[in-house]
Order: sequence, then structure tokens, then C-alpha cells
Amino acid sequence: MAAQMAVNSGASLWGPLKELWDTVEGAVWRRQPESVHLLDLQLKKHKPNFLSLYKNPPKSAEQREKVRKASTEGIAIQGQQGSRLLPEQLLTEAFILSDLFDIGELAALELLLAGENQQPHFPGLSRGLVAVLLYWDGKLCVANSLRSLIQSRHGKTFTLELSGELVALTTRFTDELMSQGLTRRLLTLVSEINVTREFERLQKERGLGNEKHRKEVSDLIKECRQALADCLFAWTCQSPLGKDDTLALVAHLETVTVEADGSLDSVNLALVMALLYCLDVSFLEQGTEDREDLLQALPLLTEKQYVSAVHSRLVDGRPWKLPGLQAVCRLAWALALHALSQLPQGSALAEFTEADEALADQALLGGVFLFMTEGMLGCEGFTHDEFYTRRLHSLITDFLALMPMKVKQLRNRADEDARLVHMSLQMGSEPPSSLRKDLDHLMILIGEFYSKDPFGLELALEFWCHTESLQHTSLQGSYLGMAMQRPPHKQVVLSKFVRQMGDLLPPTLYIPYLRMLKGLANGPQCAHYCFSLLKTNGAPHGDNMQVTGSPVSWEHFFHSLMLYHENLRRDLPNADATHYRLPPIRGITQRELDGLTSFLQLLCTIITWSENARLALCEHPQWTPAVVMLGLLQCSVQPVLKGELLLCLAAFGKSPEIAASLWQSLEYTQILQTVRAPGQKQAAGIEVELNEIESSCEEYPLTRAFCQLISTLVESALPVNLGAGLRAPGFQPYLTFLRDAVFLPFPTRAYRRAAEKWEVADAVLEVFHKLLRDYEPQPSDFVQETVELQGEQVLAHKPPGHSLMFHLLNDSPTLTLCLSLLEEGVRQLDTYSLFPGKKQLESAVLHCLCLLDLALQKEVVFMDLLRESQASLIVSPLEQLLQGVSAQSRRADHIVNIARYLYHSSSNPEAAFQSAKILQRIARYPNIQNRLVGDFTHDQTVSDKLMAGFVECLDNEGAEEGLEKGDDSEPAKKEARIRHETQIHILNLLITSLELKTPNLALYLLGYEVKKPINSTNLQDAGVLGCPRSCLHAILSLLQRGSERRSGPVLTSQAPHLAELCYQVIYQLCVCSDTSGPTMRYLRTSQDFLFTHLQHLPFILPGDEISALSQMSWLMKTAAIELRVTSLNRQRSHTQRLLNLLLDDQPRTQHAADGETGMEESRSVSGFLHFDTVSKVRRKLLSVLDAINFSQDVPELLQLDFFERTQIEQVIANCEHVNEHGHTVCNVKLLHRVLVAEVNALQGMAAIGQRPLLMEEVNSILQQVVERNRVRRSLSAKRHALQSWRGLVETLLTACPADLIPADDRQIIIRDLLLDLHDKVLSEDSAGELMPIVAGAVFTLTAHLSQSVLSEQQQGAGLEGGSSSGFASIANSALHLILRKLLDFILCTGGGFQRLRAHLYGALLYYLQIAQKPEEPDTLQQAGKSMWERLTAPEDGFSKLQRENLAIIESYGTALMEVVCRDACDGHEIGRMLALAVLDRILSIDRQSQWLLYVCNSGYLRVLVESLRQDDTALQTLLSPQPPLLKPLYIYESKMALLTRVAKTGQGAVELLRCGLVSQLVECQVFDMVPDSDSHRVFGQRDPSGFIPSPLDRYRQILLPALRLFQVILTSTTTHHQQGATQVLQWLIVHADTIQGLLRCQELSMGALQELSLLTGIISKTALPGALEGQDVNSAALPEFQGHISRFQRQCLSLLGRLAGSERERLLKQAEIAAPGDPAERREEMEVAMQQVCANIMEYCQTLLLQSSAQAQFSICLFSPSVNEPASRDGHTDLALPSALYSRVPSLGLVLFLLKNSAADFFRFHQSHRQALGKLQSLEQLPPEELKELCAALVSGTGGVEKISSVQRSLLAKRRLVQLINNRAKLLALCSYVIETCLFVMWRHLEYYLLYCTPTDPKDSLMPGASAYRSRLTDDSFGRALGLSRVSQQDLEQLQSDMGAGFGEALQRKLLEVEGLYSQVRSRYTFIQALVRRIRGLLRQPKS
Repeated sequence: MAAQMAVNSGASLWGPLKELWDTVEGAVWRRQPESVHLLDLQLKKHKPNFLSLYKNPPKSAEQREKVRKASTEGIAIQGQQGSRLLPEQLLTEAFILSDLFDIGELAALELLLAGENQQPHFPGLSRGLVAVLLYWDGKLCVANSLRSLIQSRHGKTFTLELSGELVALTTRFTDELMSQGLTRRLLTLVSEINVTREFERLQKERGLGNEKHRKEVSDLIKECRQALADCLFAWTCQSPLGKDDTLALVAHLETVTVEADGSLDSVNLALVMALLYCLDVSFLEQGTEDREDLLQALPLLTEKQYVSAVHSRLVDGRPWKLPGLQAVCRLAWALALHALSQLPQGSALAEFTEADEALADQALLGGVFLFMTEGMLGCEGFTHDEFYTRRLHSLITDFLALMPMKVKQLRNRADEDARLVHMSLQMGSEPPSSLRKDLDHLMILIGEFYSKDPFGLELALEFWCHTESLQHTSLQGSYLGMAMQRPPHKQVVLSKFVRQMGDLLPPTLYIPYLRMLKGLANGPQCAHYCFSLLKTNGAPHGDNMQVTGSPVSWEHFFHSLMLYHENLRRDLPNADATHYRLPPIRGITQRELDGLTSFLQLLCTIITWSENARLALCEHPQWTPAVVMLGLLQCSVQPVLKGELLLCLAAFGKSPEIAASLWQSLEYTQILQTVRAPGQKQAAGIEVELNEIESSCEEYPLTRAFCQLISTLVESALPVNLGAGLRAPGFQPYLTFLRDAVFLPFPTRAYRRAAEKWEVADAVLEVFHKLLRDYEPQPSDFVQETVELQGEQVLAHKPPGHSLMFHLLNDSPTLTLCLSLLEEGVRQLDTYSLFPGKKQLESAVLHCLCLLDLALQKEVVFMDLLRESQASLIVSPLEQLLQGVSAQSRRADHIVNIARYLYHSSSNPEAAFQSAKILQRIARYPNIQNRLVGDFTHDQTVSDKLMAGFVECLDNEGAEEGLEKGDDSEPAKKEARIRHETQIHILNLLITSLELKTPNLALYLLGYEVKKPINSTNLQDAGVLGCPRSCLHAILSLLQRGSERRSGPVLTSQAPHLAELCYQVIYQLCVCSDTSGPTMRYLRTSQDFLFTHLQHLPFILPGDEISALSQMSWLMKTAAIELRVTSLNRQRSHTQRLLNLLLDDQPRTQHAADGETGMEESRSVSGFLHFDTVSKVRRKLLSVLDAINFSQDVPELLQLDFFERTQIEQVIANCEHVNEHGHTVCNVKLLHRVLVAEVNALQGMAAIGQRPLLMEEVNSILQQVVERNRVRRSLSAKRHALQSWRGLVETLLTACPADLIPADDRQIIIRDLLLDLHDKVLSEDSAGELMPIVAGAVFTLTAHLSQSVLSEQQQGAGLEGGSSSGFASIANSALHLILRKLLDFILCTGGGFQRLRAHLYGALLYYLQIAQKPEEPDTLQQAGKSMWERLTAPEDGFSKLQRENLAIIESYGTALMEVVCRDACDGHEIGRMLALAVLDRILSIDRQSQWLLYVCNSGYLRVLVESLRQDDTALQTLLSPQPPLLKPLYIYESKMALLTRVAKTGQGAVELLRCGLVSQLVECQVFDMVPDSDSHRVFGQRDPSGFIPSPLDRYRQILLPALRLFQVILTSTTTHHQQGATQVLQWLIVHADTIQGLLRCQELSMGALQELSLLTGIISKTALPGALEGQDVNSAALPEFQGHISRFQRQCLSLLGRLAGSERERLLKQAEIAAPGDPAERREEMEVAMQQVCANIMEYCQTLLLQSSAQAQFSICLFSPSVNEPASRDGHTDLALPSALYSRVPSLGLVLFLLKNSAADFFRFHQSHRQALGKLQSLEQLPPEELKELCAALVSGTGGVEKISSVQRSLLAKRRLVQLINNRAKLLALCSYVIETCLFVMWRHLEYYLLYCTPTDPKDSLMPGASAYRSRLTDDSFGRALGLSRVSQQDLEQLQSDMGAGFGEALQRKLLEVEGLYSQVRSRYTFIQALVRRIRGLLRQPKS
């Protein structure tokens, strides 16, 4: 039992019923697919609800008990585990509700719980009040469902064109219901349910809330009754009722009563119509194909008892409560009987059919026509159903056609009555009271009935026969052809009726007949027939009018008007006469007045509908209606008649041709006095009538009609020179009258009819609205012009729109009144009650809102023009005036009042629409936003209402997109469009506001905190923690609708533009830093928004590609943010879920529990075991890319015959502007105006003749421009979508943790993306505009591919263990394919698109990087392999891939070379740098030198070399202290890198020398511009970011590449070495001062050491004694050159002294202090540089020694024979005397010192190298601390290491170790080289000193005398480099002993060990050993 007693939280009396209605509506009205099956299920489920319609679940003691215990024991709720305790208060309310509606206690409890859930949708109501609404809403859903099911049946009256299956289902179901007594149940319910009674019950239990709630409840109850009655009506329309049911219906109608105004209410009307359809046989005339079936089903024909029962019931004499209603039913029955008697089957029913005449008589006695007019037509529900109209039409026409004798009787009786009336008038007695007016009533009924035609059926056409118009030639239309056939009999009879009734018309029938004609003339064709009738009725001769004319003819009517005019004009009073105020009404009696009024109304109807009639009448020479009417207006006739005359003139004014002349006539007749006669004291004309006559009568027909006339005329034509010659021309006097005499005083006047107040306001505001709408501010409006008038100058009037703008942009009475009208309007609407004039008030309010909107729209241009004109007008922006204080409320609440109209959007959609539009315009101004938030939140109740208003507009179900503006034929469609546009405006308002500073309106409306920090907001679902429903909830619920179904969110397809804006709002919230946190949290946790929506990508909308792309763009951008945020916050499961969704290529099981890891594992396992058994699906990311169509159809060029194309293009360009979406589009309206003005300006006859052709061409131009705009929007949308896609892809690959996508998957995914992108972009028709984005994406993807492959190799996949298919996880074939496509892409870009190619070059570089071998640790062991082993080793993966890559590149031939070389030489800087880099890279792998040959032969190399001279000036500017752009520097570096690459091959180096590279560099002056070192520079110029290097660093960036290039050239040139060396030496000599300065450098920083290491390397190869031999050097310059060379030599030796000795330790310490961030690396670099310098100088020494002579005895000496070590241990320089002795010559001790140090260093480095190798081999076992330490060298920042994952850490550590090992290996190589050269130099010197040197006299030794100096000089120039002239014996002995001490056993052992450890692996084995042996021998030989 407990299970059955569980509570359904959706409320069984509401939730399931709502679902039922949704299903029925979906199946019947929205025709959704798959709906029939769903409907079948729902109908089976809800059958009991239909069978016992509206029966509530009964109360029971058991339920009561269970509910009572819910507060203590709890109660089970469906779908929730366990039971829930409910508060006592809730239970009390449940019992109240149960008693109130007499429903079961559990049902009541469910309703309350549902009410609690739904509360956020009903702000301001408690759950109990919501429950009341839900209860009735549930009832309404059942009734609506039943009605729709019945309407979908197949039947005799209409069809909904549904599928046969659906119709069969509903017919079967409803038949079953009917057989179970549905009719009686419906009738019982209709009489039982009563709004008043229900309200009383609710009132007693406090079940009614505020006015809105009352209105909603009463509307729901009324709709329920209406829907129930409509069920019966719909049934009888389609199928007849049975006998009992028909009788029950009749019985019900017997008791019906009317409303207060004498009409039926709409429910009873539906039942009356149901009965009329029961008694309807007219459908049988139509002869449809299923006529026989319908006949069989008709009980009237098949059941005699049916006819008998109904007949006896209707003939029965008992009077009904409404005799008129009884009469209607009798008439219908009489006509049905008559129709039956005509049928062959009717003979059986003869006994009944003969009674038709008698019944008709009874009906006439019952006043049938009067009741139909008052009781049925008077009901406002009558016009809501087309089938009511059709049935009544058939009733009236059947009576006239089937009972002509009855009609004749009526006419005879009317004639008789007319005679009686005439006699009584003659006698002066009262007419008899017993007169029956049946014919009057019939005519009035016909007139009333046909004058309303809401569905545009024009049924009255049946009264007009086509034959009479055949002679009328001007008539055109479809009925000309039809006229040849004979019209149906019925039509002939009806048309005869119209004509005959007009013959010899008695005066009493005159007005009814005119009213009938007025009704029958309603419609374009009917009006024409009526016009012809009145024309033919006229006299054949105008002369003897009295004899023959019919009183109902144009002739008669206009003649009478002229006579009235003639008579009354004589009585025109003098304008100054005092008796003018009470005009003598001598002329027109009341009866005449009525007749005239009727005829004027008829005239008005005809000319409103028919333009031909308008022109024919107006141009008639005798009648001149306009003149006569204007004349009558000047006479003294009643205001009512004047009003009618003005309305007629307004109808005439609809034709622009007539309007222009009407203006002139109006001005001429001075109806409104615009010119005062010179002596006239008092005003005349309409103003007096308004102020004196109408005001005192308190009725204003004349004023209203005048407003309408002006409104019509303004629309047709507004003449500029109106009144010229008599006054300042223009419309101004009329506007002044309307504003000052009509509009401003309207609230204070008295009105007899309350509604008229609002009618006046509406009429005058309509004119203002039209004037302002058509006004475009022009510069001429702001110039004060004068016109000449009767000899004097008077000021000219401005256009009326200008005047209105001026009044609206000032705090004028007009604006104040408009605003107070808005306040009044919203106050009245808030009462939710009907009041007289409500419709007009709403219309007036709408005009006010439109005026404000137009003013806001035009004010910018208006104020700009005003400023430029410097006129003396003062205006304020309207948005500021709207912030003023209201006079009524004393608060600044104008904008709040405007916003409050949104709250009434359900009843007033147009006002809400205008309100939203105004708010959107105001929201653009940031200064107002802040105020607005304050105003909106100031009063809590108002604030809640405003929020509810915005939400209600967004939530609106009735909105529909895609309805064009022109398609407003149906009110429902127009309303749906307006509701949709309101939503659009609100979303645009939110988007605009979100871009402004906080607090803004959007944040308040979206539910964020505006009084606290925004990011502290905690967003909740509506209703949670009292959180109201905000616009964010509304937007989300719009988007979520349908997202759980497979078809995806409904909004994206139904309202694409709306969906696009919704997604944009959400993106903006996610992207803004303040709102991002709360929003993303809420979307992730409460809504699972992104996952749900991304599932449905891509959105494909065939009709609206642009919107679909935009929707996807915003969604993808939001997804990218989400991925980034979840990755940063380490919410791995969220990130993983989204990644799987976007990247999976396995089919997803829809709606599985996605987060469960079990599923993940099982999937990967199954994927492993069943290889490719599951068909793969397309990855979501790729299918989104598929949805972006890269091709774009471009409109072809204009083909013009008349206009000049270039000029038109210029005009189009001038009309272009950037719209709110940022697209450049052409303003089509403006263009149209310009072109039409151009056409109108043409003069001459030819132009007039060609005008139609010109206009046609204008039209084609406009169509072309519209198409162009569409193309631009389309391209823009594609660009946006592609950018978003690219952003998402890049975020996926960059921001998400790498381990979420395994490396192999990652590569496959990137491969797929790259290949797809290329395929799309390389297709024939892809749009060039999309290429840059694709190129960017290709670049990023290739970078990631390269990175992924590299990291995979680093993680030890290794190439040895790699699979045979290729390289890493991605197969070689795939890589080749990517390369081919990339090269195709580069080539297809052609000559342009250089920036785009920059991306592609970047991608190519990354791609080529894949095949680059990674840095391997130098273990010092490889050399052991023999050459043969190396040659025969198998090719590794890297070389294989490189070889294949090169083959592909070369297959493209010179085309590719040409493109790359061209880009390298010219164009955009970045493109050039990348092209240079690509060349560099390809040259490096091009073993065959194909590319090198091309570059050399095609002249590109020469161009590059020669461009260095041009770079010189740019580079010089770089060295100024204030750094300019660094571009030239980067370009220069790239060039030098490429040239260095070229120089690395011998062939390339020779080519460079041939191109004059060195000579170009010799001429560069930038090398001489060495900036001061940093310490001397002015402080404060350093770049704080550290990005821009200091001038000195910039100088080094220029110098070092040149030095490297020289070094490479010197190394590469073998054959032409001498030539290269000489050229480089020339460079050295030309820049000698600079170079010597660098060699003397005081402060040896890292940069300086790098310079020195390169310089010394070059000098060591070039500055040699024989360098200048054999060169054609000018003999005069030779000594100078040699001087330079010796200077270089001396400086190098002194530099060695500094580096090897004095400053070594200090420099290393300094390195550690200078760079606290990365001391280890800095120190390593310093060590390498210092060792390199030493090695270079020692090499230089060695070369000098060897070059001077092969034997020691002739060799020169570079070092003095003393062994003073240069520096003591503590680092101070030792200044002992002997060193001073040879101050210019370094001592041999220096070499010994260097040797010792190098040996010590060698072991230190060797040790370090071994340790690092050990660590590398056991990397896994290293402790974490050590790993961190290793990483720290590569990661900047303190916390950087902590954030890195362990995998990444070990990779970094490995990289650092390899770096360390290779650094040590380099140092070891340098050390061993230094040791070898030191030993050689020592040996040569010792050999010379100890064996060949002749000692001199010791006393001279201290004075190196000049003479001796000279004598020592030999030919070679190097003697002078030594400052040695004499060496004493003592020196030599000292040398031998010191050397012996220094070069001890320990050192020798060390040196031999070095050889053992290192040189063995290298080639020079035993070299050290031999030298050590020799030196030892020299030192041991006996002293001579």
C-alpha cells in the first residue's frame, strides 16, 4: 500500500496533464515527428481522465491520516529515496486545499509541493496561490487536449491535413469518449463551473493573491469553460450529434440568459453555434468527394426519430428564457427542413418538412434578426472563429435564397408600415406602437454582420452578381473570366434582393438599407460592385433629377449635399459677429442628419476599399465632393456631421494624388485658421469649435476626425510650401494646433464618454508618431531661413519632425505629458481590470513609447548636426531627461515606468517590445547604467516586478522567429514576431551592458550581486535559498529545452538568432573575470550545461547557416574557457569528460553515466581486444569542422545599362557602415534613397519615358547589395566559427594536462585534424578569407605534433624499439602526407598572402624538427667504433625520415624554391625571418646541395649578401640608448644564420666569397660603433621588462654572428683558404681600432668573453706573418698592415696573461654573483668561453712558432725565459721585479701555469662528467630532491619546479644532465687541446733557450737599449713583437732550475694520465707522452 501512497512531486493533477497537453500539441499543431506513438501512449494513460472529465480524486480517511502523520513519520516521494518529513504548516495548507477543491488529501499535498517547486516562475505568490493556478492549469490542459483531439477528426467542415494514422487514432479515441456520454458531461461542466462562485470559495479560504493572480485565475477558469464548450462546437462542425445529445444541447440552451449588454457570453455562443451546425445541411451543396459518406452519417436523413424528436422539441410552444435564441434555433430548423425537402431522401420526412413556413413565421415573431444582431454579433467572441462567421453567413443567405416569399412578405409589410408612419406624420399624431421592423432588423443584421471581416473572407461577394459589371471596363481581376459562366442560382437571388430592396425605397427603410449596403461593400471587390450599383441607380439625365433618380445613388446624394451647401452658405455668419457662438441650426433636421451620416459612412467604406472609386468620384466635374464637403465644414452644422465629413475626406486622402490637392483646399478654406485677417479680433474655424462647442458638449467627434484626416494626409503627402504667399509656408500651424490645443489640454478636459479621453490622445499621438517616424535630420533644418511675405521678411518654419524632436529633447510640456501618460498607463494596467477606453489608452501609450524610441534613435544625428551648425538651440539628450524627477511621484522613475511595461508583455506585447527597445538604446550609455541599477533596486517590490517582467518576456512560449515583418496578416503571427523581437532586444541589452563597467544592468538582471563584490555571488537554481528566477535562469531554460532529446536544443533550430545571442551572453559571463568564477561553477554543477550542449554539435540549419555557425562559435569559445579553467583547478574528471566528448572516435553510448571509470576502462579494453570491430564515428571536433563550409558563392558583377558602374560602386562604398556585430555592411535604405533621388533629379521627356527601366535597374542594384551584405555576414560568421574552433583545438592541446590524451592518440588526433584542415582549405572553391585562420591552426597543430613526437622519444620509446611502420606512434606515411599538404598549401597561396605563409613556414620548421636528432650525451666512448662500423650501421629512424622528407621537398622542384627564396629576400619582417629559417633548415639536410645550387645560381644569395649594406644604417640606429624597433636586428640575425649555414659547405663558402660577402661587411660601419659598457650609462633607461637588451648586448648581437660567419668561412675554405683568410684579415684591419679595443676590454663579462673567444679564433687563423704574401696589397700600406698584425699578436698574448693567470678566479666568482638565478649554467658557459679563448691563443702561438721556422733554433720566441707564475694563490697579482723586466713579453711561467691549471681542471671536469653520466644512467633511482635541483636550472621562478608533474620532471632532469655531460665533454676537449699546445710551446721555447740561445752581458740586461734592439731585428716582423734583446746566462740557469721545479714528477704523471684517460679515444695518441719526454730531457741536461 505504501508504494501506492507515494506522493508525486510533479502533482498528479498538474504535471502529467501538462505533459499530455505538450504531447497533443506536438502531434496535432506542431506536427512533430514520432509524435503519433507518444500520443498513443499518453491517451492510453489518460483515458480515465477523459472518461470522468474533471472528476477529482476523492477524499479518504486513510489518505487524511497518512498526510497528518507526514510531519512526524515522513512520507514517501516518488523518485526520492526514503521518506521526507514535511512541516506542519504545509499539511494544514494541504487540508485547506483539499476542502476547497474537494480533492483527495494526497492530491492536495502534491499540488502544494508542485506549487513550491514552481514558485520561482510566479514571483510574489505563495505556494498555496501557485497551487491554485496549477490546479486550474491542469484542468485547462485536459480541456485543451480534448478540444485539439476533436479538432483533428476527419469531418464535414474543415481539415487540419494531418497524417491518416494520427486522424484514425484520434477519431477512434474520441468516438469512444462520445459513446460514454461526453456531451452531457461537457454541458454539465459548462453550467457547473462559474467564475463568481469559484471566486467566492477562494476568497473565503484566502486563495486569491494580488490583482495579477486574480486575473490569471479568472482567465484560467474562463478558458476552461470556453475550451469545454469549444469541444462540443468542434465536434458538431465535423460530425453530427446523436438524438439524445442534440436534445440535451437544446435543453441546455433553453435555460441560457444574456449578459448585461444583451449579448450571449462566448461559452453559450459556442453552444448555440454547435446546435446550428447540428442542424446544418448546407455542406451537402458543396459536392465534395466524400458527400455520400457524409450523407450516410447524417442522422437528419437516416434517423426518422431524430428528426421527429428535434422537431417536436423546437415546435413545442414552451417559451425559452431567451425567445430570440429560440427564434434563431427555429429559423435554423426551418431552413434545414426546407433543404431536406429538396433532397431525394427528404420525401420520407414530408410530414415535418411541410412545417418549415410556419416555423419561419414563429421565428420572425420571436425577433430572430434582432437577436442575431444584438445577442450573437454583439458577443466579442463571435469574431474569434472563422466557422461561426461561415455558419451565420449560410443561415442568412439560406433564408434569403430558400424563402423568397417570406422576404417578399417582409417587404410588403415594411411598405405598409411606412405608409402608416407617413400618414401619422401628416396627421401630426404618434405612429402606431405595434409596428414590426423585421426587414429593418434583417438589413441591419446584414450590414453589421458583413462590416466585420477579421479573416478577410469577403463572404459578401455572394450578394453581388458579376454580370452587372461586364460593361465596366476599369474593373480588373480574376472574376472577369468567371463572368462568362452563369452565376449560381443562390447568387442571382441574393443580388436581386439587394437591387430590389433599393427600388422605390420607403423613407423608413432608407437608413437600414444604407447600413446594409455599407456592410455589403466591405472588401475591395464588394466595394467596387457597390460603387457600380450606386452609379447605375443615378438618373440618366442630370437635368430633371427630381423625376427619375433613385434616392440611393451618387447622383442623388451629391446633389443633396450641394443643395445643403448652397442653402447653408447663405447663412454663414460674419466672423466678428457675436452670435457665432450659437449658430442657428436652420438647415438640417435630425432625420436628415441620420440619413446624411449613413450615406457618408457608406461613401467612406467604398472609397476606403476601392481606389478607382476614390479617383472617379473625386474627379467628377459636377459633384466635386471634396469642395462641397470642405464647404459644408465652414457652415454651421452639427459637429457629428462635420466629423463624418472629415472622415470621408480622410478616406479620399488615402490617394497621394488627391491628398496633395486636399492640403491646398484645406489651407484655402481655413478649416483651421492659419492666417488672421488684418482686423480680426477673434479666432475662427475648428479651434473655436473645439474650445467652445465640443468642450461644452463634452464630446469631441470633430477633433478626433480632424486628427484622423491629418494623420492620413501626412502619410500620403506633406507639402513643404503649404500656405505660401499668405503666411510662412509649412505644416507648423497644424502641428501647433494639435500640440497646444489638442494634446496638451486633453487630460484636463471633461468627457461625457470616458473612453473618448483616450481616443483623442491616441488620435493626436498617432499624427506625432508618423511625423517623427518620417523625419530625417538634415543640415538645412538647423539654418535659420527667412521668406519674403508681402514685402517683409518672416522666419521660415522648420519641418514638423524637427519641431517634435526639439520638444522631446527639452523638458517641455509635451515630453512631461508623454511621460505622465506612460505612468498613467502602467498604473491602469497594474489594476488588471477592464475600463472604458482601455484599448485606446494602450494604443496611446504605444505611440508615446514609439516617440521616445524614435527620439533616442535620431538624437545622435540631430545633436551632431546642431553642434556643427552652431545654431542657438539648446537641447539635452533624451536619456538624461528621462532621469528627471516625475511631477506625480516626486521620484526619478521614468525609466522604471518604461521598464514596467515588460511586466505586462502577456497582455501588451507591443508595448513591452517598444519598452525593451528603448531600454536597449539607453543601456549604451555607461554613465546611466550605474544610476539605473540604483533606480531598479531602490524599491524591493518594484525591483521584483521588473525582474519578473524581463524574465517573463524571455520565457515567453509564444515567441516565434523567422516571420518576416511583412507577414503580419494574421494577428497571432504578428504577436509571435513581436514577442521574439522583444527577446532579441533584451538579450542585446544584456550583451551591451556586460561590456560596460560594473555594476551594470545586466549583472542585476542576471542575478549577480550588485551591492557586494560580483565574484562573491553564489548562483543557485531559482527558488533555492530564496533565489528569484533571473534572466540567466530564463536564458538557460530556453537553451536547455529539448537538449535531453537526440534532436538537440529546440531553440537552435526554431529561433536560431535568439539561440546565438543566448550563447553569446553565457560566453560573455564566462569570459569576464568578475563573473567567470560563479557562472562556470553554476553551469558545471547545477546545469552540466556545456557537456549537454556540446553533445549536439554540430548544429546544422539548412536555412540559416550564419546563425548555426555563430551559435557554435560562442559555444566552442565557452568550452575552451571551461577546459582551461578545469585544467588549472585540476578538476580532471570534468576535463576528461569534455575531452572524450570532443575527441572520441568510438560511438558513445548515449546518456550513460559518463563519469564512471568502469565504463572508461571497459571501453579501452574492448578497444584493445576487438580491433576495429566497432565502426568508428567521426570525432566531434572534425564534424564541427565539416559543418563550416569553406566555399563562398560571391555575387557576380553588376550588369548596368543606365548607371555608371564605378560611380555606383563609389555610392555603395559611401553607404557602408559597421553594424552592431562589427560587420561592414551597406545601408540598403540609404542607398535606395540616394538612387531614387538620382532618378527623380533627371529632367526631360526621355527620362520620364525611361523611368520604369531606371527603377528596375535601381531594384537590381539593391538586390545585388543585399546579396553582398549576406555574403559578408556569411564570411564573417565562418571566420568567427573557424577562430573559435581553432581556439578550442589549441586549448585542448595546450592547456589540458598532457596525460589526459595519451601520446599515440594525441598524434593520431593531430594527424586527423591537420589532414582535414588541409583538405578543406585546398579544395578548389575555398574562400581566401578563411586561409589565415587555417594557416594559424596548421602552425599550432604542427607544433604540437612535433612536440608530441619529441616527448614520446624522450620518454624512451626510442627509435631502436620503434615499430617498423615508422617514427613514433604516427606512421611515416602520415607524416609524409602532412608534409605534402603543407607544401601544397604554401604553393597555393600564390604571390600574395605573405603573412599567411609565415604561419606555414613556422609549421614547416616544426615539421622538419621532428626528424632532427635529439641531443645525445657525449660519453667519450663512441670514437672507439671503427670507420667501417659507422659506415655500415643501419640507418636510424631520424635519417630515414629526413631523407624521405627531402625527397618530397625536392619533388616540388624550383616552384617551391622560388617561393621560399622570394619570401626570404623581400616582404614582411616575420615572413622573411621564417623563410630564412626554412632555407637554413632545408640547406642543412640537403646532402645533394640542390637548394644551395639554386640559391647561388638564381642570384638570391647575391641579393641577400648585398642587402647587408642596406641593413647597416638600420642597425646603426639600434645602438642609440632609446631602443627603436628591433626588427632589423632579428632580420640581420636570421640572414647571418642562413649565410653561416651556406658557408658550412666548401662550395657555399667559396660562393659567398665570390659574392663579396666580406667586402660588404668591411663596409659596414656598425661594427665600429661600440656603445659604452653598462656602468657608464645614464640610469633609468633600462627596459624594466628585461625584454629589450641593453645597447651593448644589442651590439654583441650584431657583432657575434659576423664573427661566427668568418670563423665558419675560414674553416670551410680549403682550396681558397688564403683568399678567405686575407679578406677576413682585411676586415680585421679595417675595424682594427674596434677590435683592439675589444681585446683590451677591462671588464670581462660573459658577452665580452664570447666576443673574445670568436675574435681570438679568427685572429689565430688570419693574423699570420705570411698572410699578406702573394696578395696584391699596396706596398705603401704593407708596413701598416704588418703593424696591425703584430699588435693583434701582442694583445692576444697579454690577454692570455689575464685569463690564464691574473683574473681567472675573480671572473668565475663574478659569474656566480652576477647571475643569482642560474649560477650553474652561467658558470659553465664562462668556463667554456675562457677555455676557448685560451685554446685559441695557444693555437695562435703554436701556429706562429711553426710558421716562423720548422726548427727551434730559427724560431721566434713569444715568451720570456722566466718562470714567474703570474698570480699568487690568494689572487693578488704578483708584481715582483722580474716580471717588470719583460713587461711587454709574457713569461714562460704563464704557459706552465696554464698547463698546471688545465691539468687540474681536466680531472675536475672528468670527475663531473663521470658523475653526470652515472646519474643519467640511473635516472629513475635519483632522489626527488636531486631531481628538483636539476630541474631548477631549466625552470625559471621559485615555485616553478613544484607545479611540474613527475614525468615532466624526469624529462627536464634528463635534459639538464645531457646538457651538463656535453658541456663537460666540450671542456675536456678544450682542456686536452690546451695541454697539448702548452706542452708544444714550452718545448719549442725551452729547446731554443736551453740549446740555441746565446746569453749576453748581464749588466745590459736591465736596459733593453735601442741600438741593440734594432740589431736583433731580422727580416721577419715578429722580432719586434718580443721585447727581448738580451738574455743573460743567469736568466737561463734560473729558467732551467725553475722549470725543473715547476715541471715536476706529479705534473708529468698527471699529464700522462690525461693522455691515458682522454687522448686514447681521440686520434693524437702518445703526443703528450713524447713532448713530456722531450721537455724532461731538456730540463735534465747539464748546465753549460
